[in-house]
Order: sequence, then C-alpha cells, then structure tokens
Amino acid sequence: MKIERIEAIPYSIPYAKPLKFASGQVTEADHVLIRVHTDAGIVGTADTPPRPYTYGETQDSIVSVVTKIFAPAVVGLDPLERQKVQQILSRTIHNQTAKGGLDIALWDIIGQATNTPVTELLGGYTDSMRVSHMLGFQPAQALLDEALRFRTEYGINTFKLKVGRRPLALDIEACHVLREGLGEETELYLDANRGWTANEALEVLRRTEGLGLSLLEEPCDAKEAMSRRRLVDKSPIPVVGDESVPTAGDASRELLSGGCNAISIKTARSGFTEAQQILGLCTGLGVDVVMGNQIDTQIGTVATVTFGAAHEATSRRAGELSNFLDMSDDLLAEPLVIKDGRIAARQVPGVGAAIDEDKLAHYRQDKA
Repeated sequence: MKIERIEAIPYSIPYAKPLKFASGQVTEADHVLIRVHTDAGIVGTADTPPRPYTYGETQDSIVSVVTKIFAPAVVGLDPLERQKVQQILSRTIHNQTAKGGLDIALWDIIGQATNTPVTELLGGYTDSMRVSHMLGFQPAQALLDEALRFRTEYGINTFKLKVGRRPLALDIEACHVLREGLGEETELYLDANRGWTANEALEVLRRTEGLGLSLLEEPCDAKEAMSRRRLVDKSPIPVVGDESVPTAGDASRELLSGGCNAISIKTARSGFTEAQQILGLCTGLGVDVVMGNQIDTQIGTVATVTFGAAHEATSRRAGELSNFLDMSDDLLAEPLVIKDGRIAARQVPGVGAAIDEDKLAHYRQDKA
C-alpha cells in the first residue's frame, strides 16, 4: 500500500457563539480538511485548525505547505512508514497542525487497513473520556449560567475558565461566582493564554485561595523565564504548559527549566505520534497531563478522544472536548454525543471521522 495523493481542503463554518480569550477570539472555523489517499482505496482523514495568533499558521499556509512541500515528499511511501514520514516533515520547522493532521490521517489509514480502531492501536485503555467545557470571556453571571446549562444538559461537571483579563478583578470575581454557584464538587481550572505576567498570576492565585482551583494553564509568556519559574515554585496548584509546549522538545525544555509542571497535550498540533512521545516524557517524570482543545471541530474532537481514551494517564482528567457545541454546523457524518458528561471513543476501524460529503461541498472554500 502506498500514499497516492494528498488533499488539503479549506473550509469555513461560522460559530453560533464566538469564543473569546486572552490571545484573541474565534468567530469561524476556518480549517483545513486533510485527506491522504492510498492506492488501495483507503483514505485517511484529519482536521487542521489554523491559529495564527498562537502558532503562526493560517488556512492558506496549511494548504500551501501540505500540497507544495509535504505531499511531493511523502507520496509513494507506505503509510506504515510513519517514522520516515516524521523525518521528512521535521525538515520543515513549525507548521505544527499541518504535520499533526497528516500524522492522524496516516494512523486513520493504518486502523482501516488492519480493521482496528486506532484507539486500540494506541493503547486501548478505556472506551470513553470525561468532558471538560471551556468558558470564554463573559460577565461572571453569564459564565455561571452557561456552566449550569452544560451541567444540566450534558452532565459536564468540569470547567476550564478562560482568564487573562485586566483588571484582574474581572477574572477573580468570575472564579468566586462560579465556585459559589456550582458547589465544591465541580472541578474548576484556569487558562490565561499568556494574558498576564507571572506576578499578576501570583496575585490571582492569592486572591482565589481556598476556591479549590485545580490547574493554572499558560499564565504568562514562556519568555518570562525567571518570573515564570518563581510562579511555578510558589503556586499551590500545577502550572500547565500549553502554547509553550507544542513539541516533545519544547515540553522537555519547559519541564526541566521549571517553566511548568504539567502539560496540555493537543493532538491537533502533535498528531498521535509526537503526542505519544510527549506523554511518555510526562509519564516518566511523573507529570500530570490534560487533553487540550485547539478549538476543535467534531473531527478534531474525535481524534482527541481516540488518543485520550487510549492511555491511562490521559484518562485521569476530563478532556477539553465540547467546544464544537458552539459551532453552527460540522462536517462529521455521525455527530458526537455527550452523555452523562462523557464522549465515547469510536469503535470502528480507523479514527472514525467519516465526512458528510454534502456539508463539505457546501462549506469548502476552494470551489471552482
């Protein structure tokens, strides 16, 4: 079996409700659908989410690097030769979601060719994941109303609060209102998306002491190395690296330098192959991990559940899996279901991200 051709299809789906956070906001899913075709008729599928304000990738850049640089170099290889593909992709720096999408599509092919769900090929630890929902910038009462609705409708009881606003009192108030309104049994954690300085983050931790917050994600820029190390040393809760740790090398640098002491793994930017490397590093060092969300569609969420359910360490915490609910539509032929706060891993050969071709034709942006 050989890779015959690769498609990179740009498409755009509006969000019914924009998600606002410290590094920007998302109003449309301007993504790229990756399809790897083989001479055996098997097609691997993955989704790539451009995040120009975080990683520098755009929809156009993903299409260009996949079709003009990656595809000519990997066409003709066997999809099983993933390490050869990884070596070829690594010649080009950055472009993390383009690389991650190609890797997931190759795993999808391998699963279909072996008639095995990829979640089993990766480890097969469990058959579902608990769901964490991200809450974007809103007034405190609106945040509580949204959280209560998601708990009632979907059984979700873990929430990640997007913070990083100034004055700090806005986010501090939100923490107090959410804790009071949701009760002690609800897990709450924060993600500042580099919106504060390390010292501001310490002040927020001081003023939210006793609220039972479980994690503080990417509070400040990794370039703030000395203050960030001081924050990690003084924080009573794990400080999670996210934007600063897109690769295994970045994760090892931040962990060993004291820039963070927990890691967010996102399959959209690492694929499954490098995600396993990052997870192995974290497991060996005894570092907590959380399955993060790249503001994924249902296609991307299927990939996250596939990887997260496959391993014990990634199954301990709720994964960030629900933000597709804020989209007005999706390309997945069989929509995801959140039941009792969980999403089941697809028990079909491959990753299980079959596409609704009519919707793809409607939303694609490269129409003739």
